Amino acid sequence: MSWTFPYDSPNAITALLEEEGLAMSKKFGQNFLISNSSRSRIVDLLDVQGGSKVWEVGPGIGAITALLLERGVRLTAFELDHGFCRILRTRAFGDEPHFTLIEGDALKTLFTALRETGTPERLCGNLPYNIGSILVARLLEGESRPNRMVFTVQKEVAERICAGEGSKNWSSFSLLAQADYDVGIGFDISPGSFYPPPKVTSSVVVFQLRSVSRIPQADRHAFYLLVRELFGQRRKTLRNNLLQSKVGARIGKEGVDGLLLQSGIEHSRRPETLLWAEILSLSAHLSSIPATRSEGTSQGR
Repeated sequence: MSWTFPYDSPNAITALLEEEGLAMSKKFGQNFLISNSSRSRIVDLLDVQGGSKVWEVGPGIGAITALLLERGVRLTAFELDHGFCRILRTRAFGDEPHFTLIEGDALKTLFTALRETGTPERLCGNLPYNIGSILVARLLEGESRPNRMVFTVQKEVAERICAGEGSKNWSSFSLLAQADYDVGIGFDISPGSFYPPPKVTSSVVVFQLRSVSRIPQADRHAFYLLVRELFGQRRKTLRNNLLQSKVGARIGKEGVDGLLLQSGIEHSRRPETLLWAEILSLSAHLSSIPATRSEGTSQGR
């Protein structure tokens, strides 16, 4: 690979951006990871092999991209910033035969690519803080599941993803993440490892696909519906949350009461107290209840 660049140097990054007539955009949450050891650890956690089909979201100017290409992967990168795309194409990796760049909003282009070209073996990204949670949640609810994913996100987001039953961070995001993946925090990255430094600590989260999903396929629609609705208002009881959600619109008051009764769950409990076994029971029983009215009649939250 002919492209060499001192990615650890803020001065070099600033000079490159100035040469290209670019400026860092707060709108896109641009922070460059200038710690070589952190970048290497991320690639190590991704556990790639030569020839692996790997996708990277938000490559920026290619710091992690370069390490991945050095390991011989077939890499597709998704980048929104036009200026960064120009650098990646014309200065960095344009001559790399195993590098493909898809320009545009990853919230659109990534999912189009999944439909059209299939699921990669590995997926990674130093995700912009403004879209990180949204993108990960959409991936988790989709039908395409890479075997392993490694994302850099805000520490508080990572803690929600990895939270266990009964913890203060246990949430709908925890349930979505852990339905099909074993998840864990690989390591934290301090603000000083980025240029410019963000105001928050970041964490690298590892998703490893489970051999067997926690969710039976027949209950998956009900599970997603419950997860989206149960944690809508954490201060409300399970019963009130369900009654005011699409679940209540679908099965009615008697259906909600019957659902909680069949699942052996006290209606006055809060959603964050639910255990995995109880979520699975609710999903299974909801799947078996015929709709009494259209879900479209729900009053939106």
